[in-house]
Amino acid sequence: MEPESATNVSRRDFLRAGAATAGVAGLTLGQQPATAANGGDVNLILLFLTGGPSQLETWDMKPAAPADVRGPFKPIGTSVTGMQIGELFPRMAQQAHRYAIVRSVHHTAAPIHETGQQLMQTGKLFRFGQEHPHYGAVLSHLHGPKRAGMPAFMLLPRSMGSTGVSIGHGQSAGALGQAHEPCLPSSESLSHDCRKALDPTREADGVRSRYGQHEFGRACLQARRLVEAGTRCVTVNMFDTVFDRPTWDCHADGGSLATSLHDYRQTVCPIFDQAYAALLDDLADRGLLASTLVVAMGEFGRTPQLNARGGRDHWPGVWSILFAGGGVRGGQVIGSSDALAAEPRDRPVSPAEVAATIYQALGVRSDTMLPGPDGERCRLVDANPIHELI
Repeated sequence: MEPESATNVSRRDFLRAGAATAGVAGLTLGQQPATAANGGDVNLILLFLTGGPSQLETWDMKPAAPADVRGPFKPIGTSVTGMQIGELFPRMAQQAHRYAIVRSVHHTAAPIHETGQQLMQTGKLFRFGQEHPHYGAVLSHLHGPKRAGMPAFMLLPRSMGSTGVSIGHGQSAGALGQAHEPCLPSSESLSHDCRKALDPTREADGVRSRYGQHEFGRACLQARRLVEAGTRCVTVNMFDTVFDRPTWDCHADGGSLATSLHDYRQTVCPIFDQAYAALLDDLADRGLLASTLVVAMGEFGRTPQLNARGGRDHWPGVWSILFAGGGVRGGQVIGSSDALAAEPRDRPVSPAEVAATIYQALGVRSDTMLPGPDGERCRLVDANPIHELI
């Protein structure tokens, strides 16, 4: 099991920083009404970046910070004047006009993978083993399948496995029941049409090569094919665990959590850069981007200071996520972190606000009442959307 002590910040310091951040958030949350602003039939592709990407190596670089904060990589310009991202994402840089970066996401729950995974995929923290539903399960419950023979909610390439603690990851239907659980490619009950959509060999070689000859690229291509064929929500787990392989969880501990920033350079970031840029391009070329919300996010960020091994540990104090398509106004940055990328400087954004924004783009009101885990009906999410995005 991955210990919470992996972070190099004491629990007392973390809670103090979290309380301060929460206080700011209470003053600055968007006050827009939670309405279904997008009346279209919008799909969702959620790219879950298991492990938690470092904000400082990806989309919130701090080139003026001390060396033990800024890390080894440099910022590069993008297709949007004044907007910079990390040098490991050259393809993404050319697509910046299509996506928005939210740089002030934060939470104050325990700094373990599972709490962030729950919060980011449902808008709520699970308690007493009672799970809240994933976005895809909610869409399945409210609207059902979009097209006969196609699942409403698909999970690729497989379910999330162990990330340290044996509790829910936020990818189930919760109280909505078995009928709304995600379908998996391994399911024997898949229809002929669904199996066709999952077959990337039906695409031209040039299309497949653009996504990349790796599992994440293939899954992103499958996600586009599934949406095109009539699936409402596809979640792609970039990794199904954080152990014994390169992931975003860059502790650099030399053991089962050996991922380092060298792995970011050589493997993790190039894979994401290639597949994400290809997905946005492909959706746009096929006229699907306006009707498909693409969200890329992890469960938390990484510690502002490099640890003694040159890696970074868990840090829910602030991190960055990406929104594109589905009515999102691209080419903008929402919120900012402080000089060390340690906590929000302005426009703090909570996971519940992220959830409310996703639901708004999908045409679902945040105040929709659903069956709750305790048998009572409960509000879908207790927050307002990020009004600057949609």
